[in-house]
Amino acid sequence: METRIDQKELGRRLAELRKAKGLNQEEVADHLRVTRTVITQIENGNRELTALELKKLATILQFSADAFLSEYFEIEKNETTIERHIKEKQGIRISVPKLKTEKFKNVLLYILEKCAGKPNVGETVLYKLLYFCDFDFYEIYEEHLTGARYKKLSYGPFPQRMEAIIDQMLKSKQIQRIKTRYHNYPQTRYIPLVKADLTRFTAAETEVIDGVLDLMSDWSARMISDYSHQDKPWKATEVNDFIDYELVFYRLPPYSVRVYEEDEQNSI
Repeated sequence: METRIDQKELGRRLAELRKAKGLNQEEVADHLRVTRTVITQIENGNRELTALELKKLATILQFSADAFLSEYFEIEKNETTIERHIKEKQGIRISVPKLKTEKFKNVLLYILEKCAGKPNVGETVLYKLLYFCDFDFYEIYEEHLTGARYKKLSYGPFPQRMEAIIDQMLKSKQIQRIKTRYHNYPQTRYIPLVKADLTRFTAAETEVIDGVLDLMSDWSARMISDYSHQDKPWKATEVNDFIDYELVFYRLPPYSVRVYEEDEQNSI
């Protein structure tokens, strides 16, 4: 007989998850586009979660919606076996990425153009958007989008040759760099001066990039940094090492973006 989880229990789980991620009610409310009072009511068990709110919360707080509604949900998952398997696989590279400089420049221009007017998109957010575009595309199609390699630095994944590419684009007047402040913190932003060459993109590439931007381009630097630090490729890599693209195949929801057919899963 299926056990139904009541509103108070769901509210308690939500509060624990939020606190575990170091977020306050106001921050979660901002991302759901509701008031803090709504979050308080949900956590106190006085208001039901809608399906759309649950989906958004699963992304923000990095949990599986199915597991969240399960009778046996736990805040901390024991992934020792998975983590060990990942580390055993490190060093095996099926497809070695090779940087496509012009593709990378155009992806950068496209992101900057689509995010024009969004004050949160400084360097920190930009690097994470590039990372998820590249790694999401590889998970779905097993091909490289820009071919950039990303190094695990203490503050997040950093694309190879980023400084050199930015310098080239500044000199060729493709972008402009500006220094500003956002929420009283110094911020470096890039403004596109030319449009991306869309003929360089396939429909599949554009779809993946748009999907990343639709989901994450409004996130704060802290939110997207915290999210990237829980992605399986990031977690399985040592600081200052390059992140292996093959590790995307160990992702779990909500990070995994590929729909795996049952036959494909059984053959792995």
